[in-house]
Amino acid sequence: MKLLIFIILVFSCNTKKDKSLMNNQSKPINFIIHKESNGLDTATFGAGCFWCVEAIFQRVNGVVSVESGYMGGSIKNPSYREVCTGKTGHAEVCQLTYDPAVISYDELLEIFWQTHDPTTLNRQGADVGTQYRSVIFYHSDYQKQRAEYFKDKLNKEKIFNSPIVTEISPAGVFYKAENYHQNYYNLNPNQGYCTYVIAPKLEKFKKAFSNKLKNP
Repeated sequence: MKLLIFIILVFSCNTKKDKSLMNNQSKPINFIIHKESNGLDTATFGAGCFWCVEAIFQRVNGVVSVESGYMGGSIKNPSYREVCTGKTGHAEVCQLTYDPAVISYDELLEIFWQTHDPTTLNRQGADVGTQYRSVIFYHSDYQKQRAEYFKDKLNKEKIFNSPIVTEISPAGVFYKAENYHQNYYNLNPNQGYCTYVIAPKLEKFKKAFSNKLKNP
């Protein structure tokens, strides 16, 4: 047991990771899905370390690509080391390109809110700092309206045991993270953290969203 704890600590993205909210939410989320217009679109989410977020959205049908990176800070071209200080103002995010004809922005929001804890300010689990904040960076008035609508709806219905603190802000410049952060889980499935943390989280996600997965 001590060895297992040590492995998880060593192979985390920075420290330890968040627990999936698929275990922690108090009520099921019932979304009214609103389909968008045709043509590829962009969505940007921060929900803790981008390794887990990337692995989840890569498996969603209708998501064409996922890139890990940084957004929301005050300096240009930040490095991972700089972002990890928590002083640049950037959040670790994943930027998605998706097909609204296959999956709507509402459905992406549903996945976003159910696969991390949006009630903890500037942290996911033991990963603490503004870089790990829960955040939606919107790319249009439509995305802003949908994000605010569902945040308000979930809070009013007390879906979670505590109020949602997810930041909703206009998208700024997206800085792609270093190459070794891209496609991380798929390239490192046997790495300790991937095995003990990301893989179990993915299995829970697949069961909860089986109707939204890409074909094997």
